[in-house]
Amino acid sequence: MLSSPTRVVVTGAAGFIGSHLCDRLLAGGHEVVGIDNFSDYYERRVKEQSLRTALADPKFTLMQADLVDADLRQALAGAKVVFHLAGQPGVRPSWGDHFDRYVQDNIVATQRLLEALREVPIDRLVFASSSSVYGDAEMFPTKETALPRPVSPYGMTKLAAEHLAFVYMRTFGVPATSLRYFTVYGPRQRPDMAFSRFMEAMAENQEIEIFGDGEQTREFTYVSDAVDGTIKAASAEVVGQIINLGGGSRVTVNRILDTLGEISGIKPRRRHLPAAPGEPRHTGASINLARERLGWEPRVSLRDGLTKQWEWFLAMSPKSPRVSSS
Repeated sequence: MLSSPTRVVVTGAAGFIGSHLCDRLLAGGHEVVGIDNFSDYYERRVKEQSLRTALADPKFTLMQADLVDADLRQALAGAKVVFHLAGQPGVRPSWGDHFDRYVQDNIVATQRLLEALREVPIDRLVFASSSSVYGDAEMFPTKETALPRPVSPYGMTKLAAEHLAFVYMRTFGVPATSLRYFTVYGPRQRPDMAFSRFMEAMAENQEIEIFGDGEQTREFTYVSDAVDGTIKAASAEVVGQIINLGGGSRVTVNRILDTLGEISGIKPRRRHLPAAPGEPRHTGASINLARERLGWEPRVSLRDGLTKQWEWFLAMSPKSPRVSSS
């Protein structure tokens, strides 16, 4: 963990994980510079709501900027750690004409940040990568040594950004570490992500769209666990390494819906659609390296995490759920 208060930078500060990370760092006494371009991927008001706690803290400074063309010298001045969470998310939208945006926001933006960091003597760059780089992995749980074979344009851009970070580490000494997150969930989850969509549909007594038969499995990681591992990576001896962060909850989508039904008292109504291109059938993380190198262990069970997200959803939703017993 970061032992003493220091100046840190968080890119993607207004996002789902980024806003939680800012809150945790501020609570630890750190001075935080948050950078976000407030892209139109989802509504700005959602991001502003996520940043509400941080914005009320005098130790927090928000910089609205696009990493591709921003002058980052002032933001990075005096920083000891940079958490690079900014990027264009989403597997399904990354095909077709949208690919240009993924290249800009995930690859070019990372290269621009790395260029700026050549001139800044930081202690650590922690890059938020994704389990999407593995694609259809050949073994489960998947170790960091598995050959990355992304099956989506999104996954390819995250892998390219990983490679860029290590190119700059080898060539210019930027002390980079990459974390591969496995399906993070919890309060403030993006509106396009599965659990958010499921809860919205259930509250409105609408059908839940499921891509495929629902028997695909995912490794789900609660957001506070992801943040904990991210902060630990800022000071552990892991420069030049790639580390999985997975929550230890690998279950089917159908089981998720059953659990949500039990928690909410609402019976999910399901509508199956064809499987989406670019989404692996299964994901599962080996977290032995995180245990050994970070001293990290996921603490929040899937049921507890889903309960917390459902309670947050109810508190934030302007509409009360219409419970269906049929």
